[in-house]
Amino acid sequence: MTINYYQQNADEFFNGTINVDMSNIYQHFTKDLPAGSLILDAGCGSGRDSKAFLCMGYKVDAFDASLEMVKRASKYTVLDVKHAAFNDVTAIDKYDAIWCCASLLHVPEDDLPSTLATLAAALKPNGIWYVSFKYGDSQREKDGRSFTDINEQRLTELVSSLSNIDISSTWITEDDRPDRNEKWLNAILVKH
Repeated sequence: MTINYYQQNADEFFNGTINVDMSNIYQHFTKDLPAGSLILDAGCGSGRDSKAFLCMGYKVDAFDASLEMVKRASKYTVLDVKHAAFNDVTAIDKYDAIWCCASLLHVPEDDLPSTLATLAAALKPNGIWYVSFKYGDSQREKDGRSFTDINEQRLTELVSSLSNIDISSTWITEDDRPDRNEKWLNAILVKH
């Protein structure tokens, strides 16, 4: 259902997200990330963040589950963006950092623990991992998309199932898109 939404609304989504100013969140994510680090942009959408990281001097691998978004992100970033889902990630200890901006929120709640474990395995020890979810504590459907909303308590419960991941920081932001009045839970996770 959610992938179909992005297939059918790819241009609208691309145009609505490509110019959102993420600089404050990038600063949280990159402050301890050495130049040249390899970042996985997991569920890259428009490619906005992949391109920003490339411009900062990082190396980026990116994927998205929507083929239409992959086409747009590849063109925008000039990266070979892969058409894949979270459970297609097979890398072990490969990435210095993982970026999951508004992407894990489409994973059903029952599947989140295994999805997080797959991504955690791909992260190098001492790696940095950014995640964001719409703020809340429910599963819902809206406008042809499924959402798993997460608050601090739910995030703590999810991360506690991962033996080698800790929450470094969390903060709440307002959606920067002009037609939205939503709160987001942002978190930096670290692997030990």
